[in-house]
Amino acid sequence: MTVLHPSGSGASRRTFVAAAGASGLAALLAACGGSSSGSSGKGSSGGHGTILGSTADIPEGGGKIFTDEKVVVTQPSKGEFKAFTSVCTHAGCQVAGVSGGTINCACHGSKFSIEDGSVKHAPATSPLEELKLDVTGGKIKLA
Repeated sequence: MTVLHPSGSGASRRTFVAAAGASGLAALLAACGGSSSGSSGKGSSGGHGTILGSTADIPEGGGKIFTDEKVVVTQPSKGEFKAFTSVCTHAGCQVAGVSGGTINCACHGSKFSIEDGSVKHAPATSPLEELKLDVTGGKIKLA
C-alpha cells in the first residue's frame, strides 16, 4: 500500500509502521487475556485453583485429559492422584489418551508413565512436567 503525504506534513513511514505494530500488539494481548472455563465446564479460571473435576471421573490405573487446561490427571493406584502437563515433550502435541498404564501421544507415539510422567516409549526424551493437585471432598483442582 502506498501512502502519499504532501511534503512536510503527516506521519512519517516510521511513525505509521510503529503505530500499526502497536495496534497489532494490543489486539494480540487482548486476545490472550481471556479466561478458560475448562473442558468440564467446572473450572474457575486457568491456572492455580482451577477445579478440574471429580475423583470419580478418574479411573483407577488410568486417567483423564483436560484439554482446555492442558492437564492430564491420573490415578495410578486407588486414591492416589497425579497431574502432569498434557503437552508432549517431543514436539508439543497434546497427548491423546491414557491406557495400559501410560499417557499416550498420537503424534509420534511417545508414551509416559501415569505414576511419574517419565518417558516409557520414545521419541520423547524428557518426562511430562508434574503439577501439584489439591484433592478435597472428592474434587480435584490445581494447587
